[in-house]
Amino acid sequence: MTAAQACTPVIKRGRKFDQVLEGARKVFLRDGFDGASVDDIAAEAGVSKATLYSYFPDKRMLFVEVARGECRRQADEAEALVAHSAPPDVVLPIAARRIVDFFVSEFGRATFRICLAETERFPGLGQEFYDTGPGLVRDRIAAYLAGAVERGELVIDDVLLAASQFSELCKADIFPAVSFGVQRKFSQADRDRVADGAVAMFLARYGVK
Repeated sequence: MTAAQACTPVIKRGRKFDQVLEGARKVFLRDGFDGASVDDIAAEAGVSKATLYSYFPDKRMLFVEVARGECRRQADEAEALVAHSAPPDVVLPIAARRIVDFFVSEFGRATFRICLAETERFPGLGQEFYDTGPGLVRDRIAAYLAGAVERGELVIDDVLLAASQFSELCKADIFPAVSFGVQRKFSQADRDRVADGAVAMFLARYGVK
C-alpha cells in the first residue's frame, strides 16, 4: 500500500456522490481547505449534511478525493491530445498551449496552490497529486514521443526525460510568475510566446536533422 492509499480510506459511493464532489470542488477551489465549511459544501452540492457525511466522514477525505479528480482531469486532457499518430509539429504546439493554459487558468492555479499547501497536512497527497497529475501527463506525452521515435520523426534516447523537459519548457517565464503571485493575467500573445518557444527548442534538440 502506498502512502497516498494509506491516507485515503475507502469511500462509499452512491447516487449523489458526483453531485457532492462537484459542490466540494467549487468550494475548495474558491475558499481553500481551511476556509471551506461542510455547511457551504452541502449547500453548494444541494444535499443535506447527513448525505454528505454518508459519503465522506470528514472534510479531509473529501478534499483528497477532489484533488485526485482534478489531477486526473488534467491528465485525461493530455491523453486525448497525444493518443494519435499526427507528426510532432502538429501535436506538440497544441500540447504546449494546453499545458500553458492549464498553468495560468484559475482552475490550474487553485488546484496547484491547494495541493501544495495541504501536502504537509496530508503526507500522501503530494505523491497522489504528482502520480495522477504531472506524472501521468509526463507518461502520456512520453508514450506519444516513443511513437514518434518509432516513426522516425524524432531522435530521443530517453523519452521520459524528454517528456519532462517539454513540460518544463512550457513553464518558462509564466509558471514562476504565477507561483509567486507576481502576475495572474497573461495575454494570448504571452502564452503563444512561451508555447512556441518550447516547441522550437524541443524540436531543435530532438527533431530529425
